[in-house]
Amino acid sequence: MKCVILAGGLGTRLSEETALKPKPMVEIGGKPILWHIMKHYSHYGVNDFVICLGYRGHVIKEYFANFALHNHDVSFDFSLDPLPCYPFYLTRSIEPWRVTLIDTGENTQTGGRLKRVASFLQSEPYFHLTYGDGLADVDIRTLTEAHLRNGKLATVTAAQPPSRWGHLEIPEVGISQNYFEVTGFQEKPAHDDSSVNGGFFVLSPKVIDYIVGDETVFEEYPLQKLTSLGQFGAYEHRGFWHAMDTQRDKLALEALWASGKAPWKTW
Repeated sequence: MKCVILAGGLGTRLSEETALKPKPMVEIGGKPILWHIMKHYSHYGVNDFVICLGYRGHVIKEYFANFALHNHDVSFDFSLDPLPCYPFYLTRSIEPWRVTLIDTGENTQTGGRLKRVASFLQSEPYFHLTYGDGLADVDIRTLTEAHLRNGKLATVTAAQPPSRWGHLEIPEVGISQNYFEVTGFQEKPAHDDSSVNGGFFVLSPKVIDYIVGDETVFEEYPLQKLTSLGQFGAYEHRGFWHAMDTQRDKLALEALWASGKAPWKTW
């Protein structure tokens, strides 16, 4: 099963880190936050990733181009003639990942990025979608089961952190355990104290039909339209969720990792 990761934004609120690299490459505990996200999905058996690149996408390409070299013990034999010699890897492949890196444009909006990778998703009965800057201990298997059981075109993980992310209107009575129909969606309201868009979507490829082009913000018209059609569900997540939006967020995540008790470390 495929997971699409939106990794092309400018990360302007984290400019201390993103002047030379995209936000998904900002490190937590010496590893890019993108690596942490992929490790979490991989723990639940999702190992086929489509990563939507934009701002400084070449940094992500170079990271994966050298991934084996940087994550293996290696031996170089300089006695070989002629040079150059190539590394002999002393350890087996450490990740069962297939990673497809697609340049989706530096200024493309979130919906436009998803539409640009549609050809990789049309044969899938469903796929995962998440942002390249959010960590959680969401049970991906249970989330997927809830999505399939309730038959919506789109399911989002509803989290409850501070109110700077997209607000979800959810009724008190759910369709089933931990699953609700979204009755309203507003991206980044001035303030609220209830459930928000935590990312970690499960989607039918049919949702791409509601994306017009590069200028479409996925969190606006597509999700609002799916809401009006009764095709947008929310999986309630009461556990850990934290987006890395600012330097303060990064330091908080670093502290959790350093403590040895990072909640998102499910592997």
